[in-house]
Amino acid sequence: MSGGLRVEERDSFVLATLDRPEKRNAIDQELIDALHRLCARLEVERRTLVITGSGGTFAAGADIAQLRERRATDALAGINTRCFQRIRALPMPVIAVLDGYALGGGAELAYAADIRIGTPTLKIGNPETGLGIIAAAGATWRLKEIVGEALASEVLLAGRVLGADEALAAGLVSAVLEPEAALARAAELADRIAALDPAATQATKRALLAPASAHPEIDLAEQAVLFESPEKHRRMTAFLERKAGR
Repeated sequence: MSGGLRVEERDSFVLATLDRPEKRNAIDQELIDALHRLCARLEVERRTLVITGSGGTFAAGADIAQLRERRATDALAGINTRCFQRIRALPMPVIAVLDGYALGGGAELAYAADIRIGTPTLKIGNPETGLGIIAAAGATWRLKEIVGEALASEVLLAGRVLGADEALAAGLVSAVLEPEAALARAAELADRIAALDPAATQATKRALLAPASAHPEIDLAEQAVLFESPEKHRRMTAFLERKAGR
């Protein structure tokens, strides 16, 4: 473990656990640095990341003691923003398992994931304006893309915190399961992803992250590369042979 982040190797994914239970996994500079180190590795190794929290909490927010001392230059540096952008841009999927509180910076880390799975105790939202700041690490642009502008505005402007059922109904999480089952579901998804063509998965993620103005050109360009791939030919040949009973 380094900087409050416990990293474990699994067969088809890397499991990263935010592990500052005495601080409800509050996101401080050390944890951000540890996440950057993990990103540097996964940008090269290109493995699926499952991220969760310890002690029944995902992350209750940023570390307020550190946040209170930050000034304008720190805001412009985008300390959490740049880290969460890097996580969002990882070449392979990121799956977040959200247990208990995912508030403030913890919620914004969750929004950066490709897939989110909740537990019945999930409480997720952005109460930043009550602390005299805004949710500046991704919530103002990512949340409305996930749940729509009306609900995102209520969460961001009125400090509404969503429970598990509300998050599921809004499409913020894809499932609500007990903690062990939620982690098992994440592992199952990672296994399924590992069985697919990595190049096609990475191309799909790039297309998903592209702005609307980039479509359909980005889709056609990615498909053109894949159409020339030996792996595409191999997988399609195997499919046709299975279908023919050979």
